Amino acid sequence: MTTTAVINIASLVTNDPSLGNGTPLGLIRDAAVVIEGDRVVWTGESSKAPATDNAVDAGGRAVIPGFVDSHSHLLFAGDRTEEFNARMSGVPYTAGGIRTTVAATRAASDDELAANVSRYLAEAVRQGTTTFETKSGYGLTVEDEARALRIAADHTEEVTYLGAHVVPPDYADDPAGYVALVTGPMLDACAPYARWIDVFCEKGAFDGDQARAILTAGRAKGLHPRIHANQLGHGPGVQLAVELDAASADHCTHLTDADVDALGQGDTVATLLPGAEFSTRATWPDARRILDAGATVALSTDCNPGSSFTSSMPFCIALAVRDMGMTPDEALWSATAGGAAALRRTDIGGITPGTRADLVLLDAPSHVHLAYRPGVPLVSAVWQRGQRVL
Repeated sequence: MTTTAVINIASLVTNDPSLGNGTPLGLIRDAAVVIEGDRVVWTGESSKAPATDNAVDAGGRAVIPGFVDSHSHLLFAGDRTEEFNARMSGVPYTAGGIRTTVAATRAASDDELAANVSRYLAEAVRQGTTTFETKSGYGLTVEDEARALRIAADHTEEVTYLGAHVVPPDYADDPAGYVALVTGPMLDACAPYARWIDVFCEKGAFDGDQARAILTAGRAKGLHPRIHANQLGHGPGVQLAVELDAASADHCTHLTDADVDALGQGDTVATLLPGAEFSTRATWPDARRILDAGATVALSTDCNPGSSFTSSMPFCIALAVRDMGMTPDEALWSATAGGAAALRRTDIGGITPGTRADLVLLDAPSHVHLAYRPGVPLVSAVWQRGQRVL
């Protein structure tokens, strides 16, 4: 395998606190990175870089790990522009809007769904995302959920079964029957394509007892839990996530002191999704409160057609710094290493020997520009699995 060095890096974010300046970002000044195959094999000061077959001059710009988007909903069809327009005109968001996308997704062909995933994935890569998780949840029949996951598995290894998104209209009078379907035939059909199981634990969707039954059934099939928790109001989702050792409790907007303490003491990552609050004019999660409790925080886009139609991790970083009490360093760490933790991965989210060679070259001298210059397209090059894809 040939080796490639990225040299003349003004600031390199490794996310290894044993390197560089000793902070969680492990920032190395005047740095270089050596890639061999799909792995990073060396990081350090440029003057100490080993000889390589090829070299790429970073031109005094910053290099950061590829973003890890650990929460998205890309298997869908249709458009909810009218709903967004109405909401921005004063109509509040409710979980019921999901059913609009369900109808469009059921009517779409496999090719149409695959084309949508490819489109949004390419859009995300252009903005520096090199790993993404995505979910089903817009089919809500055995056949439609299974095909969504089958299509997703062609694009990412981080696939989540979300049959428990909402109770579909055809089961409106029999929610217990739908839970039985989700934990029975639908789970059997979907488990072969998924790594994770998720549930929307919220008023208007699934309560704590239903969520527990669904996640427990998935775990028995070898799927690891994650959960939509405490987005629209206080509820049992966060406590249930910690109890079941869920990899991530996602949203975490409305938290009690007990919820925050549980996150601080457990291994469940609090994944914050500021695009949802931006797009619904909802209360911002208090990231500072969660971080100060010692919890691990991830940032993600929640890319979906209803409540957060963005694939931009840089945008979410800027929102987290501006409106959620995070520092630029914390926001970047959460969008990279934090996302990796939410997926229980150690091979991504950093730039150290042995990690996957997912690198982003910014058209800026520092990662701080991601928040300092919001909305500016700063991603100038992307390496994914050692291959330059942008």
